[in-house]
Parts: sequence; structure tokens; C-alpha cells
Amino acid sequence: MTTDLPTLAINTIRTLSIDGVQKANSGHPGLPMGCAPMAYVLWQQHLKHDPRSPLWFDRDRFVLSAGHGSMLIYSLLHLTGYDLSLDDLKAFRQWESKTPGHPEWHHTPGVEATTGPLGQGAANAVGMAIAEKFLGNFFNRPGHEVIDHHTYALVSDGDVMEGVCMEAASIAGHLRLGKLTYLYDANHITLDGPLELTFSEDVGKRFESQGWHVLHVEKGDSDLAGIDAAIRAARAETQRPSLIVINTTIGFGSPKKAGTSGAHGSPLGDAEVAATKTALGWDPAAKFLVPDQVRAHMGEQPKKGAAAHAKWRETFTAYKAAHPELASQLEIAIKGELPAGWDKDLPSFSGAPIATRSAGGKVLTALGAKIPWLFGGDADLGGSTKTIVPGGDFNYNGVGRNLRFGIREHAMGAIANGMLYHGGIRPFTATFFNFSDYMRPSVRLASLNKQPSIYIWTHDSVGLGEDGPTHQPVEHLMALRAMPNLHVFRPADANETVAGWKLALERNHGPTGLVLSRQDLPLLTPAGAPGAEKGAYVLADGTDVIIIATGSEVAIAMTARDELAKHSVSARVVSMPCWELFAEQTADYQRSVLPPDRTQRVSIEAGVTLGWREHVGDKGIAIGIDRYGASAPAEVIYEKLGLTPAAVVAAAKRVIAAS
Repeated sequence: MTTDLPTLAINTIRTLSIDGVQKANSGHPGLPMGCAPMAYVLWQQHLKHDPRSPLWFDRDRFVLSAGHGSMLIYSLLHLTGYDLSLDDLKAFRQWESKTPGHPEWHHTPGVEATTGPLGQGAANAVGMAIAEKFLGNFFNRPGHEVIDHHTYALVSDGDVMEGVCMEAASIAGHLRLGKLTYLYDANHITLDGPLELTFSEDVGKRFESQGWHVLHVEKGDSDLAGIDAAIRAARAETQRPSLIVINTTIGFGSPKKAGTSGAHGSPLGDAEVAATKTALGWDPAAKFLVPDQVRAHMGEQPKKGAAAHAKWRETFTAYKAAHPELASQLEIAIKGELPAGWDKDLPSFSGAPIATRSAGGKVLTALGAKIPWLFGGDADLGGSTKTIVPGGDFNYNGVGRNLRFGIREHAMGAIANGMLYHGGIRPFTATFFNFSDYMRPSVRLASLNKQPSIYIWTHDSVGLGEDGPTHQPVEHLMALRAMPNLHVFRPADANETVAGWKLALERNHGPTGLVLSRQDLPLLTPAGAPGAEKGAYVLADGTDVIIIATGSEVAIAMTARDELAKHSVSARVVSMPCWELFAEQTADYQRSVLPPDRTQRVSIEAGVTLGWREHVGDKGIAIGIDRYGASAPAEVIYEKLGLTPAAVVAAAKRVIAAS
């Protein structure tokens, strides 16, 4: 066994990683074996973090974007003193363990982001760097820099191939995020074989063209000094994000599998693990071995981290004395809370019809005046989505609160997730509802992580008219309702829109999508839209039939109610802006809105009817669109597709006659 301490520590990371994968008989050993040197140098010599206080706000962030190599970060966390034991490493990929197959945020102390879907972590890191830049500009004062940290991401060949990574890298270069560094594990292997099967571009030149500072380490398996120098050069470059291309050998040390795809996604096997340990100068029979000298060496991090953290607390104490109001705001923002009176001056609406997207824009303006860390933007559609928050456009100096994401919906969603991982900022994003598909993987991860992101999705139906079926969402409401922990809120009018915004901001355990209309909608509810906060409520009562609707179709339901009254039919209209909220209410409340014995029900919604059986029952009728839309004026489309008061009236008469 070598006496060179850095090499011994690196080999400890490697052997812990292959032991964890082998014991689980599942996982990806190759990346930890190849990336151990770069990870060791970063964590031991550069990363500012406090293992005893993993959520210290001014820590550096490290994102393992190549999340399949999760045993790498688990080994690092264990060795540097986080609350992750050897027994936890031995429980890799087991039920309810702290070491799941891919890193999960808020599940394992020290894990900064949920990664594994390639490219997501790289984009999350961009969001973290944006948050640091915005918050530093807003809160820091001369002599009181309480927000000053770096963001690092370890990215793989697979990450840089994903479109979301390319989108995010483009905007990172545009915004000159000088405190962002990618360590690129260029091992030239993917799951199916050599990288050259699918990928031949010069990644460094691509990133250079996007405004990045690019460095190279040719011998990433052994050149610790070169890795250190590259990281130092990246930190010194303040006007551009940095990409360090580090050539490595996947599965380094394995006699049979090093440099091959065989080391990527399956255990080495007992014999090859023993052979690898022998090649590394390790006891082939030893499992989960941490030499005492490595334990002492890497175990110094809690002391170093505590000292850095204590120094920051002194800085913050002085800052609080000099700038008490700012310090108080920062403390509230870090806690993820809202300032007092944040909802005091929200608009209420009456009178003329107004599109819910326009109402939402007025709400956003009012909220922006009260919540300084409400920050976000749109996919080049701000004028249409009405989501340009006051305060100017965010730029490379960190000034401004409106981020022009450009036509990068997927990265937009992932960057917002990164801001939430970072903390201290409440992001929103906006695009046309049809293009929620482009950001769906990021929305899914926000839902999985219970992150309170806010999505403004406008042009919510065939009601957008002449743009035609390519732009008209039909299946999207149901597809998103199928996503656990996502609240999909489609308001009937401007006052329900206000209620939706309030609910979204008050919700801190999951994302909310506000699905808003392009076309003007009549005012149907009083100020505050009482009942909307429960997801569904009785808007107008009646005894013979129940009509359930969402969004713009609530107005159709109300007109149908008036028509039915002319024929002595009394209709209850239920506005159901949010299925998920309604499902969270008590059974008694749900029965009060939709009594089980009242089976005469009709629903109407400008989308697929799949799923509506849950609310209309076996005897009810669901009116919707089980096809794609068309290019025509909105009123013509609604008429041709049967989204009319007459259709509701006819359906109501049928369910009554059949009862």
C-alpha cells in the first residue's frame, strides 16, 4: 500500500466506491474510479463547506451532474465528516438507505441536487450560480460580502451531449457567470461503447464559442498538480464560466475493464474487484477499508469548515449591525419565507372581461413590489405571457430581477430548480402551455424534490385560435395532473388567478403551474374568489344537475346554467381550478361539493376527457377535445369542437333523462 497520502486517499475513494457497488450488485463503478483524483483535489483543496452544518448558506456548491456515479459523492461525504457512516455506504441502493442509486436532494446530507437524468445537474449549477450572483448584488455592501461562493459541477460525456446542458451552458456564457466551473470527465466512453460511436465534436471549442473559459488537463488519472492549477485558474477568471476538460480512464485500476464500457453501469464482479485492489496496492480481501492516515487526513474538513463558517458568522454579525434591514430580509429569504405584508396590495377585479394572463401580470407586478427575491423570466415570450417583473433585466453584473431565458424551455426549468436548490430566491418561469412539454423533465424533478417552483403557462387551450394545433395544448392538463406533487391551477377568471398566485407562493412543499388564458374571460367570482383555495367549490347552486368546469369553460358552464333555467332545470356549477387541491380536502368537504348521490353530472374542459370519469362518475358525461385543435378564430374552434353552452345543455338533459 502506497505511503503517498493523496494517492492513498484517492484509492480509498475508489475502493469504497467499488465495494459499495459490488455489495449492492448494482451501480456504476467506472466514474468514481476515474474521477477520484479530480474530486479529491477539489474537495480537499478548494471546496468551502462545513460538514457539521451542510446548509451553511455561503458554502460552495458541488453538483455531481453525472449522478450515476453516486458512490463517488457518498465516499467523499463519508470521508470528509458528513453524517454518512460506513454502514450507510454498505446500504447503497437499498430500501430507505441514505445512499440511493442516484443522489437525492435533502435525502443525504451534503447532496446539493437530485441528479442522474443527464444534463440536469449541469443546468442546476447554472441556476445556483445565477442565484449567487443576484443575491450577492442585492445584499452585499462594501466591506460586508456575506454572499461570496463558487459553484462546481462534475459533468460527463453524457451530460454535455444532452440538449439541456447545451441550453444552460449557452446562457451561462451569455451572463458571464465567473463563479461557475464545470469539471468535465472526458473518459471517451458511454454505456454502449466508445464515445466515437455517437460523438465526435470538440467540446472545448463548443464551450469557447458559448463564452466559456476552457482549460485542459491531459493526465487526469495522475496529474494532481495540473488539476489544482486548472481549478485555481478557473477561480481567477471572474468574467467567464470555466470548463476544465480532464482526460480520465473510466474504471481506472481495473485490469480487464479500465477504459471500456464494461466499467460503466454494472459491478466489476468479485474477482475483478480483488484484481483491481491488487493493482492499486490494496488488500484484495479488505472491504470498505479506510486507512487511519486517510481518516485523519480527510477528516480534517469539519475543523476547516467550522473555522470558515465561524469567520462568515462574524462577517454576518458585522453586516447585521451595519445594515439591519437588509440582514433581516436576507434571513427571511434564506428561510424560504415571505416578508410581512407580501399580499397586502394584490389587485381585485371587477367589470370588463380580462385574460387571466393579463390578470396574472398585474398580480406579478404587485408581488414584485413586496418580495425582493421574487425572480424569474420567460422563454422569449414575456410580452405574451405578461411576466416581465419590474426591476429591469438581469445581466452579467447581477443587476435586475427579470431573466431573459431565451428560447430554452428545458434549461429554464432546470435553472429554476437550481435556484431553489441554492436557496434565498423564489423563482418563476413562463412559456406557452403547449411548450411545457419542452421543460417537463425539469418539472418532474421539481415535483419529486418538493421544490416550490412557480410555472406560468399561458395560451392554455384551443382558445389561442389561429396559431393552430401545433400551439394548442390538448393533452397537457391531464399529462401534468398525472405528475405526483404538482399542483395544476387553471383559473376561471382574474380573481381566481389572484387566488392561484397566492396559493403558489404559500406552498413550500411542491411546484405549482398557473395555466392562464390568452383570450379575455368574464368576471365570475368576487374579490379573493372564496373557495378557490380548496381546489373546487360551488360557484352557483342548483338541484337537478352538476356542471363541473375549469378555466375558460366555467363561463360556458354558467351560460348553460342560465339556458337550463329557462327549461326549469336547476344546475349547480362547480369551478374546479385545481384537482390536486380538491383531492387534499376532507372527505366531508369533497362530498359537499360533489354529493355522491347526485350522479347527474357533466364536465367541460378544453382538453382530453381522459381522467374526468373520476369526477363525473359512470353515469356522467365529459365534454372535451379528444383530438388535436385547428387553425381558426377561437370562437369558431369552440363551436366546431362542441365546447358550447348548447352542448352542455344537451348533455345535462341526457344525464337527467337517464337517471
